[in-house]
Amino acid sequence: MTSFSPRLGRGFFEAVQDRVRTRATEAGLDAVLTDDPEDVAYLTGFFHHPGERPVAVWLDTDGRCFLLLPELEREHAQIQHAVAELVSYPEYPGVTPPFSVLAGAVGLGRRRAGHTTSMSYSRLHAAGTALSTVELVPTDLVTVARYVKHPVEIALHQEAARITDLMLSSGAWLVAEAVATGGQFPSEAELAAHVTKVGTSTMYAEHDDVIVVSPLAGGLVYAGENSVYPHGLPSGYRLRPGDTFQLSLGCAVGGRFVEGERTFVLGEPSVDQRRYHDTVRRAQEVGGQAIKPGAECRSANAVCLEVIREAGLGRFLRHRQGHGIGLGMHEPPWLEDGDATLLEPGMIVSNEPGIYVPGHAGYRISDSMLVTEGGSRPLTSFPRSLDDCVIPV
Repeated sequence: MTSFSPRLGRGFFEAVQDRVRTRATEAGLDAVLTDDPEDVAYLTGFFHHPGERPVAVWLDTDGRCFLLLPELEREHAQIQHAVAELVSYPEYPGVTPPFSVLAGAVGLGRRRAGHTTSMSYSRLHAAGTALSTVELVPTDLVTVARYVKHPVEIALHQEAARITDLMLSSGAWLVAEAVATGGQFPSEAELAAHVTKVGTSTMYAEHDDVIVVSPLAGGLVYAGENSVYPHGLPSGYRLRPGDTFQLSLGCAVGGRFVEGERTFVLGEPSVDQRRYHDTVRRAQEVGGQAIKPGAECRSANAVCLEVIREAGLGRFLRHRQGHGIGLGMHEPPWLEDGDATLLEPGMIVSNEPGIYVPGHAGYRISDSMLVTEGGSRPLTSFPRSLDDCVIPV
């Protein structure tokens, strides 16, 4: 069996750096500064656990890229073949502040640099103090550059989708196995631990260089009334016959995420359970058809959720259709009424309408959708219909 490599080559990072440089020049900027861990990974290939020690990228429009990091991370960056000039400082807070070390490397000429909008006040203040001759202005330039995925990124997402499907299958199998053997039904926490192990063990068995991000694999597992909370956490509740339960799962390959969510029924569905599930399934199908090049995110959201409203279940809506997905499990653009972003080929967004019935359960079906030239297609493929998501008792 050929091992899958999730580590991208130097050519990818040179291409994305050039993409960002072009956008920066068009925006009247001389450089871009970001300390967002996802931006750092996107621009240089360096993945790290963020903490109090600053790690940041300075990307000049003149062709240079600097990676500021603590000395204790230097070898880590070298092992990952980070595509940047490494600028390290001894320790934090340090006798010489970290951003002063960066200023010494890039110089203090009169320049205009865009900083990521997610920089904290303290980080931005420290950068501004050290880079005293640089005009720092907010920009979402790197975030927007990340919207459209390169083909090599899409391959990583596709592999993450394959593993997510395996996790969904393994979760359903664990419950079905309890039925078949007459054993105790798993708890939400046991189900969550099981699917997480399947996801991570598959990567370590089949990939030659696992890039660890948080979360690497796993998700939310909830049953019955616990599933009424869209982002509820797995508990010790043990599944029972008649329960509606959700497996809201995903993983990251090469730092690129995919999510896949299915709603199951343990035993013969009631009339209400079938109505709720079928309505969400139809909304997801219509919503997927609305995800296509040239469509506004807000229009896809409106079309998707209108199916639920027309079915008389609008009072059970609690969230939008979906969101962008990439180096972040949740990232822009947002499939919501307030986002007019136009969808483009190469974008990946979630399609996850849901309803949440107080005192009963929640119903949500999600796929990560790749926008194509002619429309969109789901990366995850686990069956979605209720008949395929019933576990007979």
